[in-house]
Amino acid sequence: MQKLISEQLVSYLEKRGVEYVFGLCGHTNIAVLAELDKSKIQFINVRHEQIASHAADGYARAKGETSVVLSHLGPGLTNAATGVANAALDSIPMVVIAGDVPSHYYGKHPHQEINLHADGSQYEVYRPFVKRAWRIDKAELFPEIIQKAFQLAESGRPGPVLVSVPMDIFSKKIDTSLFENIERHTRLIAKPSLDEKQAEEMIHKLAKAERPVIYVGGGVISANATAELAAIAEHFTIPVAHSLMGKSALPDDHPLTLGMTGFWGTAFINEQTREADHILALGTRFAEADSSSWYPEYTFDFSKTKLMQIDIDASEIGRNYPVEVGAVADLKQALSTLNRIAKQLYPNGIRRKYDIESRIRRYRQEFQQQIRDNAASDAFPMKPERILADVREALPRDAYITTDVGWNKNGVGQQFPIYKPGSILTPGGYATMGFGSAAALGAKLAQPDKVVVSLIGDGGFGQNPSVLATAAEEGIAVIWVIMNNNAYGTIAGLEMAHYGTTYGTIFKRNGELYSPNFAEIAKGYGIKGIKIEAAADFKKALKQAIAANEPVVLDVAMRNEPVPTDGHWNINDIYSPDSKKSHVSIP
Repeated sequence: MQKLISEQLVSYLEKRGVEYVFGLCGHTNIAVLAELDKSKIQFINVRHEQIASHAADGYARAKGETSVVLSHLGPGLTNAATGVANAALDSIPMVVIAGDVPSHYYGKHPHQEINLHADGSQYEVYRPFVKRAWRIDKAELFPEIIQKAFQLAESGRPGPVLVSVPMDIFSKKIDTSLFENIERHTRLIAKPSLDEKQAEEMIHKLAKAERPVIYVGGGVISANATAELAAIAEHFTIPVAHSLMGKSALPDDHPLTLGMTGFWGTAFINEQTREADHILALGTRFAEADSSSWYPEYTFDFSKTKLMQIDIDASEIGRNYPVEVGAVADLKQALSTLNRIAKQLYPNGIRRKYDIESRIRRYRQEFQQQIRDNAASDAFPMKPERILADVREALPRDAYITTDVGWNKNGVGQQFPIYKPGSILTPGGYATMGFGSAAALGAKLAQPDKVVVSLIGDGGFGQNPSVLATAAEEGIAVIWVIMNNNAYGTIAGLEMAHYGTTYGTIFKRNGELYSPNFAEIAKGYGIKGIKIEAAADFKKALKQAIAANEPVVLDVAMRNEPVPTDGHWNINDIYSPDSKKSHVSIP
């Protein structure tokens, strides 16, 4: 029996349990859209392909499953590329299915093809960042390739893959047995763990250390290993520091949570990692911002500290720092093994002379004292600390937060408590403006019973305000809190610090600060928009938005002040030798 590939593809996605396909139409993918119209799978129609890939990214993070993007060729595929690259750098599983030019038109340069210097090669533009890019050259190979695509996206270090399908192949008929065969193919791959000897070696080193630290990245969250992390930290009384992507691996109110390291980390947190005698690193690549550009005097000094590193990706072990003990393993299994060995060898756990829990408690009190005045300030435009404090107070503990870049990412990482593992979605590796507003759509679809708030700057929200159209059409109850400082604030701060100007970073009209009225824009899209006029009004409006359970935009004027920094970023060396200039306020 033979059926259209488009029909069998949709049936295959249904059997995989796919709930949503994120995308935008084009003449190359309408055969698939026609089949989705008959399916229980919901097509989330967007107004720009970058929204589709960011929304799919948010869905995959919040759901813990591989997401699916359907794209048109040429400009559709390149529009989606930013979001797919963002997912790639943050290790998010995603399958991108893209229409392509008809296979019999290769070399003719048909409508919208990426060509000029290579024919039939649009899939190659994704090669630098996806785990693999396929072009379907023969209809009968499609079932096998789509199965491999999902398997590869989910296995090892997760990430996006691309399947580029000539539009004529979508409409070809192939034998249904080809798809039936892949349904019985590999669906679950066991991931590696630690062997007994290696686990014992690591446990003994941790037990004998005087000032150990566990340092975690987003890999702990994606491996669903947060409970195992808490167990080993508590059994051995080891403080846990994290990268930006690792935030929430241990709740921020846990007595052993240190916080975020690096450029936007605080002096206390960076001191703990810099002065540690042993560090166990889990699921982290020691990225530049998290490691103060790898300068040893700020965050990590592995001339004195011994490093043990576990990661599912062998290429990350020892990439940036020398490793004493390295292991390629799934973090959930590895931590389960470490916990078992720890309880066998040290059944009573370890209590250390270095009372880190009381130090963390004092540090938190001192830090809150430092930001107390700003967090309680009635100034308007609002202080960023006040916005974050009001948001945290209004939200339930298990709410989902998506961030973008600027205060809503760096400030959130530094001083906004997250209590539920995996409930903060942030563009870590790519730091993409526009991520937060679209990722919130996917997060809400994945977790419809949770409150989802997008903290985003006016620069980031302005990248793709048409997220509001999708929210209105699909009834996706996201709350966007636009922290509006009339600027690309982080870059404005850097330019002021090094060059004494903010040229090209501040939004002005006729010499005056300028901003669109985002509340009115929201109303134009048919959803509720509220422009906050006083600091005292914000928290009340946010609580009302939460209660309304509908899409809402809150446009909040914010003072343009830099996030405090105690770490280091090597642009201080590139642009000016006086790193203290990075603390200059923006007029």
